[in-house]
Amino acid sequence: MGALDALPVAFIVLAIGLSLGGATGYAINPARDLGPRIMHAILPIGKKGSSDWAYSWIPVVGPIIGALAAAMIFKHYMM
Repeated sequence: MGALDALPVAFIVLAIGLSLGGATGYAINPARDLGPRIMHAILPIGKKGSSDWAYSWIPVVGPIIGALAAAMIFKHYMM
């Protein structure tokens, strides 16, 4: 595909954002979600809301599960 090699990945990221993003966007990068969440929790900001720790495990565990699934699929089809 030449210069368009990244297009399928871009469409996957777009689909994740459109389906799971909500009004505030989406964090599929653990550093992009976890770092600001930790700073929000420890910084003394007046009248701040919750850091929503109930969701914080998803951007960390999701990529790990995806990587394991990809490795198993690769190993299954390449062996």
